[in-house]
Amino acid sequence: MKTLIRSTLLAVIGIATMPTAHAGEIWRAAGFEQPESALFDAANKRLIVSNIVGNPSEADGNGYLSVLSLDGKVTTRHWTDGMDAPKGMAISDGKLYVADITHVRVVDLESGKLISTIDVPTAVFLNDMTADASGKVYVTDMLAEAIYRIDGGRPELFAKDAALASPNGIFADGNRLIVASWGKGIKPDFSTAEPGGLLSVDLATRTVSHLPGAQKFANLDGVIVVGDSVYATAYMAGTLYRYKAGGKPEAVATFKPGSADIGTDGKSTIYVPQMNEGEVAALSLD
Repeated sequence: MKTLIRSTLLAVIGIATMPTAHAGEIWRAAGFEQPESALFDAANKRLIVSNIVGNPSEADGNGYLSVLSLDGKVTTRHWTDGMDAPKGMAISDGKLYVADITHVRVVDLESGKLISTIDVPTAVFLNDMTADASGKVYVTDMLAEAIYRIDGGRPELFAKDAALASPNGIFADGNRLIVASWGKGIKPDFSTAEPGGLLSVDLATRTVSHLPGAQKFANLDGVIVVGDSVYATAYMAGTLYRYKAGGKPEAVATFKPGSADIGTDGKSTIYVPQMNEGEVAALSLD
C-alpha cells in the first residue's frame, strides 16, 4: 500500500510543467510536504492546502494544513496540526472538513483549530470531499467503491456501487455529484486493469451514471466544475482534462506525474497541488 500511495496517492497532486494556452501558469508556490489538495476559501480570500507528510495511508500524526494567499504567498505554514494524512477538503457552515484516512477532521474555519473528529467505521481510504448547496458534506472512499455523506456531524453510506470504479475526486454540481474515478482493478503500482472516467451521482435517487463520451479514458484524481466545463486531473498520465457535455475529454495542460486534488475560484483559475514536487501552481483558464 505504501508503494501505491507513493506513486498514486501522491498522484493526488502534481506539477504543471507545460500548460497550454487554455491553462497558462500564473504562479507557483513551493515548500509544501506532499500537498494533496488545494481548496479555495472564498469567504476569506485564500487557499487551504493539505500536507500528507509521509505514507498517505499511515496514521502517523505528521499531517497538517497550510494557508496560501491568492497571489501565491504562504501566510501560515502550519495552520492546523495533529492530522495523519489529510487529503481532500470541503467547507460547510463555517467549518472545514478534511478527509484523513478513516476519519473526517472538523476545523474551525476562522481560527484553524481542530475542533472534532468524525469516525467513519467502515471506511478504508477516504480521499476527496465536497459540500452541496444544503450544507451536506460528501467524501469518497477510493478503495471501497463508496461515497459517504455527513449531515449533522454523523456519517452515513450514501452510495456503494462497483460502477464508481475507485472514486477519487468529487464535486457537488447542482442536483448531482460529479465523480472522477481512478478505474477498476487497481494493481500494486496503482495502474489499473481498466481506466477510470467521469461519473454523475444523482443527489435525490443516488443513481450512478457515466458522463457520455467520458468513460474509461484515464486514471482520474481531482475534479472541479467551472461554468459548463468539468476539469479533471489524470495522475498517472500527468494531464489536465476539460470535458463539456456532448463532447469528449480534451487535454488542456500537461503535468508531471502526481497532480492531485485541484481547486478553483469558480471563475477563471484552477489551483493544482503538485504532490511529488511539494508545490502548488495556479493556472489561468483565460
